[in-house]
Amino acid sequence: MNVSEETPTELQAASEAALEWTNATQESHYEITGVIDAEDTVARARAGSFELGLVLCDGDVCAREQVVVERSAEGFRVSAAEVDDPLIPPLLDPPIGVRTGWLNAQLDKHKFVVLVFYRGLW
Repeated sequence: MNVSEETPTELQAASEAALEWTNATQESHYEITGVIDAEDTVARARAGSFELGLVLCDGDVCAREQVVVERSAEGFRVSAAEVDDPLIPPLLDPPIGVRTGWLNAQLDKHKFVVLVFYRGLW
């Protein structure tokens, strides 16, 4: 799994549609912090319908969301994708670019922070 912190131009509109759909269906306020396998996804996006993997963060929680994006007359139609890979958990630790900001925000609220690592998550 390769995570790009910047969304490629070719995927920006689809990513925004996926973010809007995810926030509406999960009643959350996620922000996009990464795109999973961005280069491969750009190639698949040219073919029409494609799967899009996003790393989304909302405060202390970061999650991997895998969606199916289809082009439509209105823009994009987004639906949940089935994830068969149990090695990539749905809840993730914040990506490197988000991690520093999260730690600083926690240190502003508390005297110290204890990080617990468990199976690659913290």
